[in-house]
Amino acid sequence: MTASSKWYTGVTRYQWLVLIVASLGWVFDAFEGQLYNITRADMLPDLLQVKGDDPLVKLWGERFLGIFLIGGTLGGWIFSSLADKWGRNPVMALTILCYSLFSGLTYFATEIWHVGALRFLVAMGVGGEWAVGAALVAEVFPKQARERASGIFHATSVMGLWMAAGASLLVGTQWRYAYLLGVIPALLVLWVRISIKEPESWKQAKREKADRMGSFTELLGDPLWRLRALLGAGLAMVGLATFWGVVVAGQDLAADLLKRLDDPDWASKSKIAFGFIQTAGAGLGMLAFGPLSARWGRRRTFTVMHLMALMMTPVVCWVPSHFMSYGLLLCLLPVFGFFAQGIHAGYAVYFPELFPTHLRATGAGFCFNTGRILAAPVLIWLSAFMKSAFDLRLAITCLGGLFLLGLVFLAFLPETKDQDLPE
Repeated sequence: MTASSKWYTGVTRYQWLVLIVASLGWVFDAFEGQLYNITRADMLPDLLQVKGDDPLVKLWGERFLGIFLIGGTLGGWIFSSLADKWGRNPVMALTILCYSLFSGLTYFATEIWHVGALRFLVAMGVGGEWAVGAALVAEVFPKQARERASGIFHATSVMGLWMAAGASLLVGTQWRYAYLLGVIPALLVLWVRISIKEPESWKQAKREKADRMGSFTELLGDPLWRLRALLGAGLAMVGLATFWGVVVAGQDLAADLLKRLDDPDWASKSKIAFGFIQTAGAGLGMLAFGPLSARWGRRRTFTVMHLMALMMTPVVCWVPSHFMSYGLLLCLLPVFGFFAQGIHAGYAVYFPELFPTHLRATGAGFCFNTGRILAAPVLIWLSAFMKSAFDLRLAITCLGGLFLLGLVFLAFLPETKDQDLPE
């Protein structure tokens, strides 16, 4: 690619189609994952038969986030390996069916354990779909367009977050109807099966390395792939623990401030603050990761975003509450989201570049989804304890210190800018 040419020069119609289909799978993936966070304030008191400010609501809320991460890990491990063994097309369709159908069944939940079991199964599909989509986009797009296409793929999750926020506002306190909408993504399956072809690199790897496709034994047995997988999982753990423990707390911060301002519309306003305002900044951050990593490199872009997220966490927690200004909070939340959630697009850009074709989905899925299981204790014990025992702002500020840990893992990972995918 010459200095004057655009990154999308030479990208074919089929390659754009792959990006659209993979992105739609990820959009609905994010929609299903976020439905719980948006509806739990109404759902949990209903099922627990307690008031909304009962400590049990907060405790079970954090536990279910941990259960979701564990289910995502298991599904990610299983489906990412199957994507290398069976192909990207059938496994993408299977993961979409998994998360959409079990999300829809949440409409019928009558006991708290029903929600836990169904969220676990939804998470299995959610965890598997990401790895398949990320590997597919990385393999289909040319080198000069890869980081931007992968960044766009991950950034489209914002549409899913907006859809979930919109669904929550549409159904109000009737939370069951939001989950009934979760069946809609199942319609995407037919399009996936008809339109997506297996990448040529995967077909060649299947012919030459059929017995090694999606092998966890090779992934964790080879010293190079094992080191990358474990460090990548550590990096993802930081992003996922801070997302569920810090980033989504933007809604809680807004609700806390509005309650102290005696605003009667605190519930709907806090959903808008997080679901639309903060998420808009997050979307811009994820879109920016691709171009920034093309210019600076993957490791430097990650480093800058981690440091800025570390700095913005106490700012968004304490400055608006000091001035008792909801308007100031709305100005800071998009900046906070830009950095704290923008790093997530880097996983779609970076993880597929660390592994060869016959292990690409398996390796990327291992990194992202093992990060889920490593993040689960942070949510189940640390985050749940801190948010119930201490001031919300103090708890979130302390949890934001995890961004520093990401820099430790980055120090031992390679730079992949301008390099061909490993074969």
